Amino acid sequence: MTTPRWIELDGVVNMRDVGGLPTTDGGVVATGRLLRSDNLQDLSDADVEALEQLGVTDVVDLRSNVELTLEGPGPLRARDLTHHHHSLFRDDVHAVSAQEALVLPWSKQDQQKADAQPRLDDDYWASHYLGYLTHRPDSVSAALAVVARSRGATIVHCAAGKDRTGTVVGLALSVAGVSDDDVVADYVATGERIERIMARLLARPAYSEALQDQPVDHHRPRPETMRRILEVLAERHDGAAGWLRAQGWSADDVTELRTSLRG
Repeated sequence: MTTPRWIELDGVVNMRDVGGLPTTDGGVVATGRLLRSDNLQDLSDADVEALEQLGVTDVVDLRSNVELTLEGPGPLRARDLTHHHHSLFRDDVHAVSAQEALVLPWSKQDQQKADAQPRLDDDYWASHYLGYLTHRPDSVSAALAVVARSRGATIVHCAAGKDRTGTVVGLALSVAGVSDDDVVADYVATGERIERIMARLLARPAYSEALQDQPVDHHRPRPETMRRILEVLAERHDGAAGWLRAQGWSADDVTELRTSLRG
């Protein structure tokens, strides 16, 4: 088990490099290839310069169109980086109102919908993550293709850097050969900063109303959630690589992602 490689910046609280995680064949995930993060809206000029020094060339934004509209362009938009927007919300496929589209995994509206509809899994959060794979496989696949082909480091982020980001990064690490235990540990590491993450989101226009009066522990990542995702991938697709093959990836495409993440 490795210690999380936190990247300490003024404008985020949940950014880390997943490099250094061991693989089951004795290898290691490369540093400076895949960074995971919460919302990048508050980056300072010094933060932006630090990320450029880390070799960031690509940013994968997993937030919805409505989130982007409400939050506005972040500081990295003005820099010479390649930005990729791949929403994991099914409603983003068609034009809908902000009220309809902004159904976040933690919102009261979403909880009401979950109570009224069959879930994809017994675990509340695992159900959301499996929903991303079921309803927006195009976006998950496209996000992982960016990681595979970027010339430098890729930042994958959403709002909290826990759910949507956790799903995409979990698949990437699994394809790279990281054990299920270490993929779970990386996911759970966000819990070390969950209070700070939620405080940040409460101050943001897109999230404050949805998060009011919700206990922090509701959002704390649990190991059984990510473990369930990995179990489902293994049962239905023989793992994350098999899921990608089912989305049309060739064996060479999968190898490219694995190779890009290996040190």
